[in-house]
Amino acid sequence: MSGEVEAEPSGGAPPPGPEPAAPGGLKELIAPVKSSLVLAAVLAAVGAIASLAPFVAIYELALELLSPDPDEGRVWTVVAIAVLGLVLRFLCEGTAFAVSHRADNRLQAHLRRRVVAHLGRLPLGWFTEKNAGTVKTAVQDDVLAMHHLVGHSVVEFVSSATAPVAALLYLLFVDWRLMLVTIVTLPIYAAFYVIATRKSGENVAQYGAALGRINAAVIEFVQGIAVVKAFGQTRRAHERFTTASDDYVAFMEKWISPVLKPQSVTSACVSPPVILLAVLTGGAIFVGQGWVRAVDLLPFALLGVGLTAPLVALGYTGNDIRSAGAAAARIGVLLATPTMTDPAEPRVPAGNLVEFDHVDFGYGPEKQVLHDVSAVLRPGTVTALVGPSGAGKSTLASLLPRFFDVDRGSIRIGGVDLRDVATAELYRHVGFVFQDVRLLRMSVRDNIRLARPDADDAAVESAARSAQVHDVVQALPRGYDSVVGEDAKFSGGEAQRVSIARALLADTPVLVLDEATAFADAQSEAAIQDALSELAAGRTLLVIAHRLHTVADADQILVLDEGRVVERGRHADLLRANGLYARLWAAGEHDVVEVGA
Repeated sequence: MSGEVEAEPSGGAPPPGPEPAAPGGLKELIAPVKSSLVLAAVLAAVGAIASLAPFVAIYELALELLSPDPDEGRVWTVVAIAVLGLVLRFLCEGTAFAVSHRADNRLQAHLRRRVVAHLGRLPLGWFTEKNAGTVKTAVQDDVLAMHHLVGHSVVEFVSSATAPVAALLYLLFVDWRLMLVTIVTLPIYAAFYVIATRKSGENVAQYGAALGRINAAVIEFVQGIAVVKAFGQTRRAHERFTTASDDYVAFMEKWISPVLKPQSVTSACVSPPVILLAVLTGGAIFVGQGWVRAVDLLPFALLGVGLTAPLVALGYTGNDIRSAGAAAARIGVLLATPTMTDPAEPRVPAGNLVEFDHVDFGYGPEKQVLHDVSAVLRPGTVTALVGPSGAGKSTLASLLPRFFDVDRGSIRIGGVDLRDVATAELYRHVGFVFQDVRLLRMSVRDNIRLARPDADDAAVESAARSAQVHDVVQALPRGYDSVVGEDAKFSGGEAQRVSIARALLADTPVLVLDEATAFADAQSEAAIQDALSELAAGRTLLVIAHRLHTVADADQILVLDEGRVVERGRHADLLRANGLYARLWAAGEHDVVEVGA
């Protein structure tokens, strides 16, 4: 394999198809750390109950000290229980967070490995329809949302829910009437929270989509900054990012603005001053009527005021849980994307003969691109694909390295259907070089030998010489040890020649070339063509031609129009036929670099 696994076919991205269903959602994703989360939740609950001990102790101490004959032993027992409650609370809370964060570390590593492993099994063509922002959102942002859920939200939610329930049960035991007075404003807050939660479900999903658009805009701008600046399109590129940012801000304002005022009012209903006022007012009435003693107001004043913080925390952790659920759904959709399956009984191609047999293909039922395409590519020959923009040239070429599977018909290499060849075996037979060159941030030597990591330096330099890039590399500060992006800066044509050297070193019997010399300078283009001609000996070449003069000597030219092969033959024969090829040649398109589909 040539190593150009990152490149896209030059025809551009096909429209995305329908999203597959998510496999199990949040529950399925956090299953590997379920036992740890249960343990953390139990510890959090125990810690929350223990945190009430000091407040209960104050009331019990008041009762004992205000009695006619205080029991000193009981006083010290109550103090000891209060101290023990504090210690138990900190121990349980600290241990719970330690357990949850260890679980979070394991889960993040597990999810990222799982997602990346899944991405590695997807058809290469999938990456032409998914932008980098989508992948970045799943691998980074959505996994981070899992961090908040596992590392913080579970412990905080259990603690925030347990403490109020335990406090109210204790207050119910002390005096059920004062307990009702204490929570008189809570139904208002609860009603608002339920309504707001129901309305936020759709908005959470839209939030993820808006965030994905911003990520895509940022990545697009950063990756294309050189081209943007060179052609004076900085303002337009900025406008795309600004538009995505403005849309995000507008969405957030639309989501949040309607609930700000009601939320402020309802939050005030459960604020410490309001609850304390309710307790003291109701308590004063109860004391005046002789229903309770004044000292009995103490636990309600202490624990009632303490209800506020857990209730607010419940709101935040609830948002975290909903966000994590939406993130899990997006990760689930990614993990549900069908992978490139290897055959149960793989076969090995017997030779380099390539056959397209009545091939149909489309990016969904509404976008059929290729129709009944048949062709034979014989070893040692060059077959060129030509045609107008959108004719299906790059799509047809992308099927040979199995970027996609055909909808109907078959593609065979050495008499074996591509779907019956193991992926690793296929890429030992088929290499590809496209216009969109991607070099990794590693040494030039390692970039060239990506397809053959065991290749020695002599083989690497030989491939570079054949690709006419050896002298360019030797002129770098550290030669072949120079790192791409650091002390190795290549022009478009030079980078293309590095990728050609990679393909030469891979030495695959079948090669797909998308106008491999498109970015080569005039001085080296002829030499590169000579190197490719030598490479063709005993091998099968499929060349996507945007400049017709580069394939005038091809053994076979397939002329595509609207996804069909309308002409085939050699250059001279096609000119005499006076068909589409002759019109393209006469129109001068052999002098124009054209991006085809």
